[in-house]
Amino acid sequence: MKKIIALGIFLFISKLTVAQDVKTIIEDLEKKRFAAQVSKDAGFLNKVFADDLIYVHSNGKTDNKEAYIASVLNGGSVYSKVDIENISVRVYNNNQIAVVNGKVLVTQPPVDGKPTLLPLTYLVVYIKDKKKGWQLNSWQSLKRPVN
Repeated sequence: MKKIIALGIFLFISKLTVAQDVKTIIEDLEKKRFAAQVSKDAGFLNKVFADDLIYVHSNGKTDNKEAYIASVLNGGSVYSKVDIENISVRVYNNNQIAVVNGKVLVTQPPVDGKPTLLPLTYLVVYIKDKKKGWQLNSWQSLKRPVN
């Protein structure tokens, strides 16, 4: 009986550890993705974005993977800097799905000498693909008032 209880405790702790590892992986992916958007790293964006990506901008415009990456590369979506203010990762489906809620402050190139600040609240869904690893499947953001 003690062995069964010990095994149960071990499995419970193992599951918590795996979920925590997934959260760390996803937080790291978010940091790298934002950096790739700033540096226009198409290779990384192609790797992390799912082929069926739905990217809903804060103005309501919707892009697929190809259109969004093109907009990053051609200047339609310009990021000078992205500061993560808050990030929360929840893990589901035996560590195969991660839902991210976060707040970022996007700095865009200056207009009339002043940087454009875009505070966003966002929701992201990552799905773990057996061959490609973690893939960002959906992004949706909403503008917040500038403090």
